Amino acid sequence: MTAGTTPDHTRATPSGLIDREAVVRRHNVRYAGPCPESPLSVGNGEFAVTVDHTGLQTFADRYERNAARTCGEAATPLGMQAQWGFHWFPNPHGYRLEDTMEALESPRGPVRYPSGYDFRESREESEGSGRGAGYYYWTNPQRLHLAQVGLLLDGRVPEWEQVEGVSQELDLWSGVIRSRLRIAGHEVTVRTAVHPERDCLAFEIDLAAELAERLAVRVAFPYVEESFEAPPVWDRPEAHRTVYRADGGAHVWERTVDEARYQVRGAGSFSVSGSEHEWVLTPTEPVLRGAIEVAQALPSDPISAPGEVLVHSARGWEDFWRHGAAMDLGASTAEGAHELERRIVLSQYQTRVHSSGSTPPQETGLVCNSWGGTFHLEMHWWHAAHFPAWGRPELLERSLGWYESILPVARAGAAAQGFAGARWPKHVGPEGIESPNEIGPLLIWQQPHVISYAELLRTGAADEARVRDRYRMLVDETAEFLASFALLDGDAYHLPPPLMPAQEVYGAAETWDPLFEVAYVRWALLTALAWRRADGREEPELWRQVADGLRPVVSEDGHYDAVQRPPRTVYTDHPAMLGALGVVPDTGAIDHEAMLRTLERACAQWNWRSAWGWDFPMIAMCATRLGRADVALSALLRPEDKNTHLPNGHNRQVPHRMPLYLPGNGGLLMATALLFGGWVDPDGVPRRVELPEGWSVVAEGFPPRP
Repeated sequence: MTAGTTPDHTRATPSGLIDREAVVRRHNVRYAGPCPESPLSVGNGEFAVTVDHTGLQTFADRYERNAARTCGEAATPLGMQAQWGFHWFPNPHGYRLEDTMEALESPRGPVRYPSGYDFRESREESEGSGRGAGYYYWTNPQRLHLAQVGLLLDGRVPEWEQVEGVSQELDLWSGVIRSRLRIAGHEVTVRTAVHPERDCLAFEIDLAAELAERLAVRVAFPYVEESFEAPPVWDRPEAHRTVYRADGGAHVWERTVDEARYQVRGAGSFSVSGSEHEWVLTPTEPVLRGAIEVAQALPSDPISAPGEVLVHSARGWEDFWRHGAAMDLGASTAEGAHELERRIVLSQYQTRVHSSGSTPPQETGLVCNSWGGTFHLEMHWWHAAHFPAWGRPELLERSLGWYESILPVARAGAAAQGFAGARWPKHVGPEGIESPNEIGPLLIWQQPHVISYAELLRTGAADEARVRDRYRMLVDETAEFLASFALLDGDAYHLPPPLMPAQEVYGAAETWDPLFEVAYVRWALLTALAWRRADGREEPELWRQVADGLRPVVSEDGHYDAVQRPPRTVYTDHPAMLGALGVVPDTGAIDHEAMLRTLERACAQWNWRSAWGWDFPMIAMCATRLGRADVALSALLRPEDKNTHLPNGHNRQVPHRMPLYLPGNGGLLMATALLFGGWVDPDGVPRRVELPEGWSVVAEGFPPRP
């Protein structure tokens, strides 16, 4: 079964036929009271702030995970974070990453990996077992909570019950949150936004006259914890420093958190008082206007008019929505169509805010920390590959320079294991230092991602030569590693152990040839060869031999197994074998009928409670390429806990621990771009799957994609 040409009810149109503002604004987020599980964010990809129903972070303590656990409530923390804002704890023991290395057996002989740490161990347990270096490098660095900004009433945080009559709206078209509320019985309106190009939060607070001398804004600075959740820490004032100085009409706080340093500048219609780590902004006018800018080194031109930030935010967001691709499901009558469109629109907003910065994002974006705030490179594809697929390649390109910055680290890691090229790490901070544990360093499915990013940029580019010039080194270095990692046995190449597949339920020491990785590595090498051919450069023979020699194997009963050693397929965790056709473009190596049987078996037998947010889009992409739009739509809307999209659009995973999961949002956008925007098959023919009855979709601006 294959996808056909464009049917009547999926219409690709010239840009401009969709009323984009109407589509976007019909999904504005509106609250009539507190919504602790689903707070709203404003941001620009590099910097973001998440707020409560007051439009600031007034009740941030109540939203913290431990407080929410104690109260038995679902809540998402309220962060102010930036892509550059990281911190390392002191290392008095002189731990080295080398201390976490273990020699693991492979068909080539022992290979050293930083796998000598079980990430479930506490600091005390790891130090007691002689694996303190593992804990240190697993929990460092952490992403900092730069500041906290909230309202004060009579010099104190108001009581929860003192804030009533809430009416809050996130206007997606302008990126401005407007919060109307009553505090102590008096009306207050707060408008909140972030500058599109600077790390600056702005707010405007209209005060009732009765509150003129009672209401103020608190700015406070915390320490950080060395842990998975790495929350702000308020009871260690001696561990960090805040130095205040007046700077003309502005106010500057110099922050020192161990070796990390950054600056904060406030400007607006307020006076400043306070000491140490807590400061009060007292209004000097009926409207309290404030701009809080953070940076490692503040720009020389301060933002003196906070209202300008709201204006720039509106312009920046309108530009975002008017450029790139769009789709309108408004004419659909099928159940779930409106909900799917809501998820699509809000996922575009959330990934622009949290996943479009200068480094790969963490799984919980700039909202709160998970894995200490560090990022997982196998997840970067799910976070951000959709940007070029939706005609916004610059938002992915912002982070690709980071791969060039860690190229020496990636080359050294490959060489130390006896491989050529660059082996990209899995779980890292900005320095690219691998986080030790028994799973992450043994993954390889993040390796082809770099080639996928480059190819997505190339296929949608007006100037392909520029893209090849810019990224050929990353493509070549990645292909060199992939070709050297594969192992020749007879006339076939294999992916050998130690190898942890994307479906992390198999023993790394026994895993051979996971289907997804086999198909993905093959596609990546063929793509790297095509890049060299387009440049007129020599095509390495080994790359060709490995690509031809990696052969997905159909089982005796006509389907695909996940791996090529017992137990072969376990129906839990990620159904990654479905990514071999869907995430991976069609190269002719996957038998469509066998994959359709594999898809049907997975849908019938999978333990869906164990799946994660990007699994549902992965299923949808496989079904789409097989011409089964009905299965794709069912997967995207499947009613599972980890396929839940909250009122703010975030893909919830595990309450408290993982209250949001941006790979699920990015995956949704990648899947719907394929489902409604189409693709180009290996013969260069545009393809688009026929939709079921009741689905009517107008799509515009989608570039060609493999």
